[in-house]
Amino acid sequence: MKQGSLWVTVFLLNAIWIAGCNPATTDNKQPLDYCVEQAGKTAAVLTNDDSIPRSIAHGQTNWRLVDYKDWTSGFWPGILWYVYEYTKDTTWKTKANGFSQTLKPLAFSPAYDHDLGFQLYCSFGNGLRLTGDTSYKRILLATADTLATLFNPTVGTILSWPREVQNLGGHNTIIDNMINLELLFWASKNGGSQRLYDIAVQHANTTMKNHFRPDHTSYHVVVYDTITGQPIKKQTHQGYADASMWARGQSWAIYGFTMCFRETRNQEYLAFAQQVADVYLKNLPEDGIPYWDFNAPDIPNAPKDASAAAVTASALLELSTFITDTAKADGYRSKAEAMLASLSTAQYQSREVNSAFLLHCTGHKPKGGEIDASIIYGDYYYIEALLRLKKLKEGSKL
Repeated sequence: MKQGSLWVTVFLLNAIWIAGCNPATTDNKQPLDYCVEQAGKTAAVLTNDDSIPRSIAHGQTNWRLVDYKDWTSGFWPGILWYVYEYTKDTTWKTKANGFSQTLKPLAFSPAYDHDLGFQLYCSFGNGLRLTGDTSYKRILLATADTLATLFNPTVGTILSWPREVQNLGGHNTIIDNMINLELLFWASKNGGSQRLYDIAVQHANTTMKNHFRPDHTSYHVVVYDTITGQPIKKQTHQGYADASMWARGQSWAIYGFTMCFRETRNQEYLAFAQQVADVYLKNLPEDGIPYWDFNAPDIPNAPKDASAAAVTASALLELSTFITDTAKADGYRSKAEAMLASLSTAQYQSREVNSAFLLHCTGHKPKGGEIDASIIYGDYYYIEALLRLKKLKEGSKL
């Protein structure tokens, strides 16, 4: 079957699930209602706000818990804010605030690495958007200033892993870092300095120049000479090989450059977001959920990465709203809906297996970490994508 026909088939067969009425299921839950139920199961077993769920290993039922310093710490409070947004139940608002407040020290401590956007914008950022609480704004502005301390003007990017400079041989930047630029853009428009905006733009431009191959697939890590600012190595950390397309890395690129267009209206970012999206879509397997790396040698027996699909679905929904070519915009949206439809089947939803939203996510395959697992960031972008789709169907702004 040709891929175009395949996507149409997947969409037509599964879109009814997104509408909330899939006769093939026994519970007939709408995906967002399912997320609320699963989040309730997780919340019930968390004894305090310092224990933050990160992942559930394959075949297990208990969450691996981390503290506020872990790079994934913002996704659980972010999920709680999304559940509150959907349900309007203030019980969820209270829970979301409690877990968010646990992360507050990150805003006022020296930056450990680039993940402050993931940690604080997913938590306090959603909280500010939904409540208008000005105390959240102060925390976010402080976080943006802390993140900016990692920027190297000679290189033109934010340092991702300070702890790895000596080991990798220079200033390192990973594609994941694109997502953290949203915090800087927001801060520059809400009381922060123009410098924060300029840092975000320079990081995006340098990444666009150095982080991609001619076919628009992304490297995971680029190492720069700290003195000259020139790239000296391009490699992977979590992908199969230096030259392979690591699935989640490509999804970060799609999401990141779509967001950069939203914040700057720079048409170059919009065109680039489409190019990195198109190479991803062209190489997807039949169900629209990628293997952990598009070039893994053991495909079709390689682990999938549902988290990459969730990130991409959310990104494509937003990207579709910026495209003036109606046919292409509709294509991005229909493919995002098909991805969500696949993720919302018994094959990928956790349901009675555990209290997460999704199964079959892959974290760090080369090091054997979180393979074929449930991972909190997969859940975060899944519920975000579902909410975005709901807003699009209602004609609301994302």
